[in-house]
Amino acid sequence: MGVRSLAYDASVDSDRRRRPTLDTVAAAVGVSRATVSNAYNRPDQLSSTLRERILETARSLGYAGPDPVARSLATRSSAAVGFMLPQGLSGAFSDPALSIVLDGLAQTVDGHDHSLVLMPGNSTGGPRPSIVSRAQADVMVAYSLPDSAPALDAVAARGLPLVVIDQPVLPDSARVEVQDYTGTCAAAAHLLALGHLRFGILTFALRPDGLSGPVSHERRSDVPFRVSRDRLGGYLDTLEKDGVKPDNVPVWEARGSDRELGRLGARWLLTRTPRPSALLCTSDQLAFGALQAARDLTLTVPGDLSVVGFDDVPEAAYSDPPLTTVRQPLADKGRRAGELALKLLAGGRPPRPTRLDVSLVERASTAPRT
Repeated sequence: MGVRSLAYDASVDSDRRRRPTLDTVAAAVGVSRATVSNAYNRPDQLSSTLRERILETARSLGYAGPDPVARSLATRSSAAVGFMLPQGLSGAFSDPALSIVLDGLAQTVDGHDHSLVLMPGNSTGGPRPSIVSRAQADVMVAYSLPDSAPALDAVAARGLPLVVIDQPVLPDSARVEVQDYTGTCAAAAHLLALGHLRFGILTFALRPDGLSGPVSHERRSDVPFRVSRDRLGGYLDTLEKDGVKPDNVPVWEARGSDRELGRLGARWLLTRTPRPSALLCTSDQLAFGALQAARDLTLTVPGDLSVVGFDDVPEAAYSDPPLTTVRQPLADKGRRAGELALKLLAGGRPPRPTRLDVSLVERASTAPRT
């Protein structure tokens, strides 16, 4: 990793001395420097009242917290790219769609003397702010975080450039997304054209609270994940335009894009009366679970049931039967995000959001209603 030396500049050095430091905050609160450090790095060592007083004082002084990069590097000329996940680290390897996006980003960043730092998410729908505050990274990439993820505030507090993949929609941020709403509209229209009248929907998380199960109308109406909101909305709006009332379309929410959760949800949908003749899924992983649920219930696909997914991961072409799905350019999405991250690291300004096209791929998992 290359390091560029910087010539001494007295004005820069003077400016650094005027900036608030741990010592500035410690003096203002009347505690030791170590206590202020604990407020950021070891909050369990302090009472909640004292920690909040320290953080509030720091905010009023304009102190954003310890800078881990400044502590460990003499220069910021060679930086890491932080990748903020909406779920645990295992999701980066178990979710094929995410893995392909991450691979596209990594291939773009590789060879530019930048490392990649993965930051796991939790029940808030993103990494803990303390993880973001400590991460040795000079640009952050947010992958499918909810609109109000606390991790985003931590990025802003550090003043780091940010690239968003899919969501959330933030003003003046570099963003790469696909036409999620258009894609699910096309998938629903395909099934309507095949004569289907009874539908069920399998969606991944609508809110970052870890819940799975049947979705109430109230929960459908307040969705902080843009991708979930657009994909579910595309399905329901297209069905409604054709006369299928949303009240007559049962929806099951899985807490993640996981085939076993899809299997569980599909079993619930397929044991309702009347039984759906078509299942609309917001990811291929959920659709693969639906195919398994159909086999569990001795239903044939597409004879008794049609199934559509979203993503077009490699397995979709070889599943049993091959899956009709909405294809999104997963690798290209990762590459575009990597290019934006490198541009921001070089001092570039965030460009207009990049929106990539999707297309419906018709395979053997869908057929006319019998």
